[in-house]
Amino acid sequence: MTCHGLSPFDRLVLALGLAFLYLPMLILVLYSFNASRLVTVWGGFSLTWYKALAADRQLIEAAVLSLEVAAASATLATLVATLSAIVLTRHRRNAAHSLLELTSSAPLVLPEIILGLAFLLLFVALDIPRGFVTVTIAHASIGAAFAGIVIRSRLARFDQRLEEAASDLGCPPWKVFVVITLPLNLPAIIAAWLLAFTLSLDDLVVASFTTGPGATTLPMRIYSSVRLGVSPEINAVSTIMIAAVALVLLFSWRLAASARPDGNDKP
Repeated sequence: MTCHGLSPFDRLVLALGLAFLYLPMLILVLYSFNASRLVTVWGGFSLTWYKALAADRQLIEAAVLSLEVAAASATLATLVATLSAIVLTRHRRNAAHSLLELTSSAPLVLPEIILGLAFLLLFVALDIPRGFVTVTIAHASIGAAFAGIVIRSRLARFDQRLEEAASDLGCPPWKVFVVITLPLNLPAIIAAWLLAFTLSLDDLVVASFTTGPGATTLPMRIYSSVRLGVSPEINAVSTIMIAAVALVLLFSWRLAASARPDGNDKP
């Protein structure tokens, strides 16, 4: 690497890496505006498939259901992860502490197909009808493990003297948590919620085991459609999701930039 920037080789590797990551998505976005039904043949620019998507009730219902499941499971996962993170970072190690740490981290290493089968057997044994509730519980259980890593890393670096000072001044424990602990750890909690939301929205394997009639998520709908051939409507809904993620990232970047003391947009 040169002193004034990247070497030609580094630039080539960077360009190839970016192309590997983003070229498939660019092609997908391009062909979502294809007038031809054949995804490999360009037939001109058209919004036909976005109009068809607006009329596809099953695909829209699957998208709405996925958003509802993701929001509910992410909220439940973040709540559980926050409480378990507080216990794991604030209390001394013992047998119960080690057991909680082991069980909360197990979904990180277990294959999704094993988790999906385990949840299926559990719901069948408890005679719980599979649907929105079972998918939400399964996704929340998995999301809590990932959200817990984020929150625990923040709580491990949190200065507990701030809480002690508030307690010495007569602040009750619940108020210390609401006024001191929660606001100062809110960025990590929001990040954990977004991570759990993304994992739920993207999941196919676990949802396939835990869902039931009338509760088909968007990944399941897309997978069942792709098996019969890639439809341009799938390109359209994928483009909308990419645009939504891009807008969220842009908003987050602008929000983080405005929060810097110097107001500089550069990292």
